[in-house]
Amino acid sequence: MKYIEEFRNAELAQGLSRAIAAAVDPQRIYRFMEFCGGHTHAIARYGVEDLLPTNVRMIHGPGCPVCVLPVGRVDEAVALATQHDVILCTYADLMRVPGTNYESLIKARSKGADVRMVYSTLDALKIAADNPEREVVFFAIGFETTTPPTASAIKQAQARGLKNFSVYCNHVLTPAAMRAILGAYTDEGAPNVILDGFVGPAHVSAVIGMRPYEEFTRDYKKPVVIAGFEPLDVMQAVLQLIRQSNEGRADVENEYARAVTLEGNLKAQALTAEVFDLRDSFEWRGLGAVPLSALQIRPEFAAFDAEKRFRVEVPNPKENKACACGEILRGEKTPTECKIFGTVCTPDNPMGACMVSSEGACAAHWTYGRFREAPPLEKSA
Repeated sequence: MKYIEEFRNAELAQGLSRAIAAAVDPQRIYRFMEFCGGHTHAIARYGVEDLLPTNVRMIHGPGCPVCVLPVGRVDEAVALATQHDVILCTYADLMRVPGTNYESLIKARSKGADVRMVYSTLDALKIAADNPEREVVFFAIGFETTTPPTASAIKQAQARGLKNFSVYCNHVLTPAAMRAILGAYTDEGAPNVILDGFVGPAHVSAVIGMRPYEEFTRDYKKPVVIAGFEPLDVMQAVLQLIRQSNEGRADVENEYARAVTLEGNLKAQALTAEVFDLRDSFEWRGLGAVPLSALQIRPEFAAFDAEKRFRVEVPNPKENKACACGEILRGEKTPTECKIFGTVCTPDNPMGACMVSSEGACAAHWTYGRFREAPPLEKSA
């Protein structure tokens, strides 16, 4: 199968492994963050870390849209479903994410709330069309990849006159999260996480292109190599990052040239800009309030903005103090450094979002049995 079998070829993987081993400087440690949760799962599923030298560390990033949604927004989703007579539609993973006191959308549904899992925004639109007497709220989450479909749904609802359809927008932006990670320092002035470069996300980059990453090479001197989701994609990206690090370069390189271009998907970008504005600030799980890091619905489409249509009141949101999901999303801890990983917290009984989502680091480590970890990550050089 084109672009699948070629990128899972064992012989090619072994060759890349040898090339990486030959390229590394044994006197240094390389720390690369795979931003995207899809990469985290590919690395765990195919055992990519087992093919890397021990001085090449892969650090998990915050590129899991369900994981970065803060507990307060989860509480708001539950409140929407329980305090208002709405049909609340959202993607499957979000339904099991625990909010304050372990409440979740799936628990709300078990108590009678009308919460429905959808596969796409088209499903939510159909539900609104089939239930004209009910308010239908699509609880939208995701990075730049899932934003254009939400924008399209709003425009379709407007064109079709679906006045009972609205969107509770939680769309967030990749570059802002990368910026927040690189800009976080300890009280002593050391970076919270030492990074030598990023494996850039695949699907997000297909939408936004290569240009948004130039600030990280220019301002932070961190190389970015955009990679596909297959194991050889990731290994090739790691090799390119090692070569850049050895040469003292910081460039944006595109390993995923079969899908990503310099400019990205201009039509999707235009659609997003037509429907959404930047928020001044947005709360992220693990990162806190990040300026200019999320989107809100433009005033022209306010009739479809659920945040304006419904008054949602929630008590003070409370994170599970035992859960290290925030530190894992910042790259400061590995899943097995969380005290409840694999004991209290499992996929059958998730205590945090990182164990729920199909893109969460904890779920990846559990699902593929990746319990052998490198030594804890250093906090400073």
